[in-house]
Amino acid sequence: MAANFRTLEITVISAENLQLNRKPISKNTSVTVRTDTNSQFRTTDMDTEGGAYPRWNEKLVLDLPTHSKSITVEVQCQTSYGVRTFGTATIPASDFVGGYVPEGYLHFLSYRLRDYKGERNGIINISVRMKVPEMYSSCASSTTSSPSRMGFPAAGNNSFGGNIAIGVPVWYDAYQKNY
Repeated sequence: MAANFRTLEITVISAENLQLNRKPISKNTSVTVRTDTNSQFRTTDMDTEGGAYPRWNEKLVLDLPTHSKSITVEVQCQTSYGVRTFGTATIPASDFVGGYVPEGYLHFLSYRLRDYKGERNGIINISVRMKVPEMYSSCASSTTSSPSRMGFPAAGNNSFGGNIAIGVPVWYDAYQKNY
């Protein structure tokens, strides 16, 4: 049975050059991360000292549905009128899911924030890691305790510790010449 979600560890590191009404933010900023279905969200603690360059370095764990195409990061500020969102970035799931990297790979990402008018309003720095399911992590931990070997013994060598030939898949059509 396939899982209906993937668990993400999102570390909200910092932000740069945050402005509210074209003036630098003085304090009281936080970040909310939500899925594109808005079914789940997590919020950081408020940074009271960073001003226009806040630092949170806070890890948020979020379940991302398998059909989700993105996550949204919103930077908010506590004002005398209440909490106000002044910067948003939509991050495609393809930036941290799939591709040629392992499932537990740590991605460091920086995105331009946009205000409600679509104008530039700072940069957000985050890291994202997809948590590996338990059944895979227990297999990985058992193989790391003993050294593993990959490949086949090379010709004339009966031991498995010396010369090893490793196979690499190659797409055959890429090497054919067209005459």
